[in-house]
Amino acid sequence: MDGSGFQYLDIIFFAMVAGFLILRLRSVLGRRTGEEKPERWRRPQPGAAAAGEVRPNPARIGAPAPAPAPAAEMAGTPLDAGLTQIRLADPSFDPATFVQGARAAFEMIVGAFAQGDTAALRPLLNDEVYDQFSAAIRERLQRKHTHETTLIAIKSAELIEARMEGRDAIVTAKFVTEQVNVTRDEAGGVIDGDPNRVATVTDLWTFSRNTRSGNPNWLLVATASPQ
Repeated sequence: MDGSGFQYLDIIFFAMVAGFLILRLRSVLGRRTGEEKPERWRRPQPGAAAAGEVRPNPARIGAPAPAPAPAAEMAGTPLDAGLTQIRLADPSFDPATFVQGARAAFEMIVGAFAQGDTAALRPLLNDEVYDQFSAAIRERLQRKHTHETTLIAIKSAELIEARMEGRDAIVTAKFVTEQVNVTRDEAGGVIDGDPNRVATVTDLWTFSRNTRSGNPNWLLVATASPQ
């Protein structure tokens, strides 16, 4: 066989290799045929992730924070808009999970305050709220008073406000609880409250977290009662 014959065989061989590679690429990457589900190709909504997908948090790896979402992409209430902004800054944020954590924090803080346990309060409160709580505890100790709080039930816990302030996510939750509160003097006499009365108490607690921080914990930054 002359040289032209070998060249002809080489051309056939390389054509077969190229065809094989094209088929492999199609099998790995896939191709649109018009039969796929439309949502697979649709741009995901802010904060949404496909099942099983792990989405990086740009705020935690030093990348620039995402730009605010256009108004058209936000839901109709200020709360929805605020939650959207928080999810853009921290895609791992989930309102339902937050409410569960806030309920647990409420029980821990109320219990620690009643017991005068400032060590337990310290990691749960920002500096301002911690100073307020610890001052109240010191005053109680100076007067030799004791405070008892029995949390009967958390009737409801719901988010009422959310926003971003710079890098900080700020969320306010409304708690409606049933409690028994009693303050006693040194001799054990009741000076405030009623040990036999269950009161319905409404609290507004505001929590904050730096979305650029690797610490996932939220801190209580303000407490209030409805006007």
